[in-house]
Amino acid sequence: MKDLIAEKICKEFPTPTDPLVVLEGASLTLSLGENVAIVGPSGSGKSTFLHILGTLDNPTSGTVTLGGQDPFELSEPELARFRNENIGIVFQDHHLLPQLTVLENTLTPALAQGSPSSSCIERARALIERVGLTDRVDHRPAELSGGERQRVAVARALIQHPKLLLADEPTGSLDRSTAREIGELLIEIQREEQTMLVVVTHSRELSDSMSQVMEIDSGRLVQQTNGG
Repeated sequence: MKDLIAEKICKEFPTPTDPLVVLEGASLTLSLGENVAIVGPSGSGKSTFLHILGTLDNPTSGTVTLGGQDPFELSEPELARFRNENIGIVFQDHHLLPQLTVLENTLTPALAQGSPSSSCIERARALIERVGLTDRVDHRPAELSGGERQRVAVARALIQHPKLLLADEPTGSLDRSTAREIGELLIEIQREEQTMLVVVTHSRELSDSMSQVMEIDSGRLVQQTNGG
């Protein structure tokens, strides 16, 4: 059985006239250790689909199960806890808290459950080292480059050992060299951690480095090509 099953996801948004249909039966399955890039033109529904996988938005119809659980059957508090424990998200804009250090930002998902344990702090430091920021551990976001901030966002997304790692245009605001480094880092760590990775991207270089590429076409996901 697949660890992630998104089946016949439909999403409509109300308008003054007819509903705006963004997704119309999009389906995706993944197992732990697998990754996929989702591509398509702007406005095709890529980010909407990613937000539904991340339980940040509800589908109009269709089902999502992660580790055998349908998160949309949970109450709001249960859903927030489920998301925090099972899903890590990297956005195009890092969304770091400016008043916190690199270590503190990395630990923010763990803080939702109270003071982080010593093992959690050790994991945060190990992740910070893994993303190449050991000498920045006490720095705040204003003291970091754009690429360094995105590295912190990657570490933060992984702190809770998520089953599912989602990245929405993670290299979109970076220069080409930094974008390549962040893309390679995401895939390397995903394989080391044996989590699932879904990346929405306009970058051909990043999508070509993923194991499979899916394209949103008329609201559905279709296999485009195989990458590396």
